[in-house]
Amino acid sequence: METPQAPFRATLGRSVRLFGAFRKEQTDPDFFYGMLARDTVAQLASYTELDGALVADVGGGPGYFTDVLRAAGARPVCVDCDAGEMMARHGAAPDGAVLGSALDLPLATGSVDVCFSSNVLEHVPDPWRMGAEMVRVTRPGGVVYLSFTNWLSPWGGHETSPWHYLGGHRAAARYTRVHGRRPKNLYGESLHPVSIGAALRWARRRADVTVLDALPRYHPRWAAPVIHVPGLREIVSWNLLLVLRKR
Repeated sequence: METPQAPFRATLGRSVRLFGAFRKEQTDPDFFYGMLARDTVAQLASYTELDGALVADVGGGPGYFTDVLRAAGARPVCVDCDAGEMMARHGAAPDGAVLGSALDLPLATGSVDVCFSSNVLEHVPDPWRMGAEMVRVTRPGGVVYLSFTNWLSPWGGHETSPWHYLGGHRAAARYTRVHGRRPKNLYGESLHPVSIGAALRWARRRADVTVLDALPRYHPRWAAPVIHVPGLREIVSWNLLLVLRKR
């Protein structure tokens, strides 16, 4: 069976490729999200065995990650609250998709080997409830892969960046004025400020998980120590990755 990428290496070249592809997120989403999905599943496979694993893809939308997880031998279940988003890519939801909220996952406690989420946490109004749900549905010994774009990162405001540094509402108003439409990721409604510091405190205070890794997801591995520098980490880390093991 073909694997997406093995072994995974967080090199500077990889970072350059990802940031280059990122510029095509709006114009060529298949190219960008396809590359990101392959990279992400390879990264996930460096923490846990995927062949035969039951993996919940929380907020998986049109199924880019689900497809690559399945190609890696996993048994993915895509969970998303937006049926339209799930159907946007092929006109139909991904195989095995489930309609449901990340804040109240429609999965039994301890039912999955891996609970995975990429860039969804900043889009829910109660991020730590979502995090708790991901831990809940993971079996003891299983892995939680949780990644999100922190608010003070260069892309914290998503398409309204970098004007989000002047305030989320102001950035959204500017976007509407310039483009003649509201941003898809609207501050206070579908985009919320989440910090790396808050995520680390949440993870470390939970008695039911062990933190396997906490690092800037798209950076080279040698840049990982920046996560331990308060303030600086919020600005230079484009995205935080937390990898947890359920106790």
